[in-house]
Amino acid sequence: MLRIIQFQRGFLKIFGNIPPMRNKYLPISLLLLFLLACQTSVLATPTAVPPTSIPTETALWTPTSPPPETPTLAPTLTPTPPPHATRILILTIDGLRPDAISAAPMPNLLNLMQNGAYTLSAQTVYPSVTLIAHASLLTGTCPSKHGVTWNDYQPRLGYAQGTDLFDLAHAAGLQTVMYVGKEKLRQTTEPSSVDFFAYINDRDLLIADKLIENFPQDFGVLFVHFPLVDGMGHEYGWMSWQQLSVAARADEALGNILSELDARGLRSETLIIVTADHGGHDTSHGSRLPEDMTIPWVISGPGVQPKALTAPVNIMDTAATAAFALGLPLPPEWDGAPVYEAFGLPVERQSAPCE
Repeated sequence: MLRIIQFQRGFLKIFGNIPPMRNKYLPISLLLLFLLACQTSVLATPTAVPPTSIPTETALWTPTSPPPETPTLAPTLTPTPPPHATRILILTIDGLRPDAISAAPMPNLLNLMQNGAYTLSAQTVYPSVTLIAHASLLTGTCPSKHGVTWNDYQPRLGYAQGTDLFDLAHAAGLQTVMYVGKEKLRQTTEPSSVDFFAYINDRDLLIADKLIENFPQDFGVLFVHFPLVDGMGHEYGWMSWQQLSVAARADEALGNILSELDARGLRSETLIIVTADHGGHDTSHGSRLPEDMTIPWVISGPGVQPKALTAPVNIMDTAATAAFALGLPLPPEWDGAPVYEAFGLPVERQSAPCE
């Protein structure tokens, strides 16, 4: 306003005494005065400051709007807790070579492989025969330690030496059960460590049926043995169509046991290991040939991460893995080691080689 008054005074000084003939410029001057006054008025009025917009990522959260996203932090590496299964099912398919699984085919076993951890290059012990290999599987030791050097049922020779998986489980108060298709497997552990033992000299499907008929609801360690793949290999040759057809029946029997676990609500708490004692070639086995020594090893259940195993696996690792999952102490004399990789854990140690 002060500037307007000052301008008016200046205007009068300039134009107040203009002769009439020059007053033709007066309208123009008045127009200039008016424009200047408007400009001055605008300058004199405080300019409104537009409100600062709040970036959407920093907007305040209200109950009607979703909470703002927080930055994703890098995961902190923490040790994976050891697995803990309430019960263990170990199933051996006698004489099953890894390449028979897809050739048969064996869809139930393939499904366990897809949803669990597995290797098709696990190794058995030498000599690669049924009783010696099963003794190593359950005692976690080499044949030189468990002392089983025979492959026929010979009760006078006693039982596998050392502390085996059944000894550990029984001492911990877990129910131990064995269903086998060859009587000689009785010699893999002392009878005092097995709560129920059944020898069924029949087809794999019938062994599974008998198990389901008298199913041990509270088992801690359940060991099942199917014999016929081995028998058909000796009769018709390994990987013959006759043997593969029996392998398919063994897979059907496996599926029936899994269905029973599902029906009883026990599947989610049961660690399942499916493997073999040896492979075979022609109509025989027992040598160091890869066809005889190489076996499948499949594990599925609590804590198992689906993957193809890369670390070496030995048949002796079966007992150690089962004991580890059950939270049982591992005897220091065991040669086998838990298959830590199956649980996403660092491989602390591997099985010691046998002489």
